[in-house]
Amino acid sequence: MGSSIANHFRNYSWMKRTLLVIAVCIFLSSSFLFLTPPGTFIREYLAKTVITTQHRDWAWIFVGAQRRDQMVLEMQNLTEVNSIEKQDIDAVQFNTNRPIESLVKVEDISGTLWKGKRMYVYDPRSIRVVVPAKQGEGERITAMVERTGAVAGVNGGGFNDPDGLGNGFAPIGAIMSGGEILYTDQEGSNPQQIVGFTKEGTLIIGKYTINDLLKLGVSEAVSFYPRVIANGKPLITSGDGGWGRAPRTAVGQKADGTVIFIVIDGRQTSSVGATLKEVQDLFLEDDVINAGFLDGGASSEMVYNNALITKPSSRYGERRLPSAFLVFDHPEKVEVKNVWAGLTTIDAGGASTHPEFLKEQAELRAQGKLPTPTPKATPTPKPEHTAESGKAGGSSSPSSTDSTKPNSTDKPSSASPTNTTSPTPTSTGNPTPTPTPTPNNGNNTGGNTGSTKPTTTTLPTPSPTPKPATIGTETSPNTSTSTSPTNKPN
Repeated sequence: MGSSIANHFRNYSWMKRTLLVIAVCIFLSSSFLFLTPPGTFIREYLAKTVITTQHRDWAWIFVGAQRRDQMVLEMQNLTEVNSIEKQDIDAVQFNTNRPIESLVKVEDISGTLWKGKRMYVYDPRSIRVVVPAKQGEGERITAMVERTGAVAGVNGGGFNDPDGLGNGFAPIGAIMSGGEILYTDQEGSNPQQIVGFTKEGTLIIGKYTINDLLKLGVSEAVSFYPRVIANGKPLITSGDGGWGRAPRTAVGQKADGTVIFIVIDGRQTSSVGATLKEVQDLFLEDDVINAGFLDGGASSEMVYNNALITKPSSRYGERRLPSAFLVFDHPEKVEVKNVWAGLTTIDAGGASTHPEFLKEQAELRAQGKLPTPTPKATPTPKPEHTAESGKAGGSSSPSSTDSTKPNSTDKPSSASPTNTTSPTPTSTGNPTPTPTPTPNNGNNTGGNTGSTKPTTTTLPTPSPTPKPATIGTETSPNTSTSTSPTNKPN
């Protein structure tokens, strides 16, 4: 019987034999993936990786739409739970006996499927949040470092990222620098995911309101997540953290005040990317007591001594970003201007305005190749100015289209965040009623939305800013209504 089947197979033409082999392989692999526990594990692992990118919808290919939505909710709920525990501000006892020249140390790190860099910053007060130099677009970290004279830096918070080609000027969440609120899309009483530092240098991670941050004396802050170590306790106790492998940027602090930044390359043959658990374990090896993630994906990068020392996964190299944590010899001399002050709308950009993308399209046309379709630009309304903008001669707002994305205050020194319309989740947004930023830890396109059209933000009108109080115990954060940065998610 067996020999007759073999003889019959040999009589097939090469095309029939090839098609038969392909059909058998598909049958066997499908049976393995859909009918065995190991196959189910592989499919869910792949789905988690896709969920944390801008192409979240595609995860249905591996697990179906219903299971995909369930997995998104599970990831969101875990992030919310891990962000609530109150942080022990007194747990950090700063070592003040270090020599002044001992500021930064950078070293190579690697794992089975990834490579990256780890940077130790021995004086956390040397860390400042820096934002772009001009209105209308973000800025590459190498440019920020060169412009400000910083020693080193890593990418910061998430942003709205249409087409994965956003201009880096529409942040999600909050940005603080030098104790001033440069940007926020939430009212002062609404909690949001925060990664920041107090004036004394204590790392703050979790869900906090703007009012909380002012009371705690927070001076530098951006928005991103998830939190993975709280008061010395690892928060990922089983599994890999649920977000697959991707480029990562994370920050942690030891009990002696030392801050550790970790940047993992990803989406490359030489470095696939790290899981949340792997990064958490790196921090635990250094006895870190508090740690969390910054924007990941194509935004992940580290700059040291005016050189980019990691390999961003974006096909256009370094991305334009809205914020970065930079390290300075003399942080007190650094002046960070609020480039969002005076704007009433913010254009997030997209494929229709991305310079490298447009250049690529022009080259394809010149070569006679079929270009990738470019979204049609929508009509640009006449830019508006606030009263403060008119007085100061501020620049006009960027061109805009309809959107309800992150908003900012008009003048951070005299205005605090006001409540705005809750953003409507896009196809990559979290399906929960009150979504929080989904890390680029997979996008970035970390920390950005997966919109396919250029979007704008309508900014709120100013209201009185709560006065900072003395440092005390923070309140327990509640649910945020900020949008989700996918990474570009993470």
